[in-house]
Amino acid sequence: MNDNQGADMEDLVIRRALISVTHKDGLAEFAAFLHGKGVEMVSTGGTMKFLQAQGLPVTAVSDVTGFPEILGGRVKTLNPRIHGGILANKDDPAHMATLADLEIKPFDLVVVNLYDFKSALEKNLDPAGMVEEIDIGGPCLLRASSKNFNSVLVVSDPAFYPEAMREMEKGGVSLAFRRRMAAATFKKTAEYDGMIAAWMAGGAQ
Repeated sequence: MNDNQGADMEDLVIRRALISVTHKDGLAEFAAFLHGKGVEMVSTGGTMKFLQAQGLPVTAVSDVTGFPEILGGRVKTLNPRIHGGILANKDDPAHMATLADLEIKPFDLVVVNLYDFKSALEKNLDPAGMVEEIDIGGPCLLRASSKNFNSVLVVSDPAFYPEAMREMEKGGVSLAFRRRMAAATFKKTAEYDGMIAAWMAGGAQ
């Protein structure tokens, strides 16, 4: 049994992270911190290039899934090798056995922020442009990791990076912090969906 398995897991040791962000504020420092802690970083597209430019080792999502990004990036993280690694309950031996059987590595940290739909609204893009600013994979990753806060830390805003680093400095991220980050993330995805729903309704006259 590894450090992240056991009933009522209180402290989560961060060993593997999925990072896919629109806003790069503070990411260089946070990612360097993760690397210094020996955390394996998995990433996508622009975020991966950003991390590589910082001289940090990073694994491409496509190398994990065995499948390329398709449809202009619309489909990249929607894959069992990503979501299985996020949604597995590390306290459930059956879940962990399934990951082992399928050779899926679990994630401990998900760092995601969403396409900037608010800015698209302010720019008053045409309908086709607006649609391209609707994030699908991001909310899926955020909701999955928030649901599984017992086993995963989700960080959905750069403002939380400093506190996440302080938690990790203690050796393990507390269950209370993971739950608070999950609650903040569900609030964020609800607000995001609300903006999209209001825009959609406005054009459905």
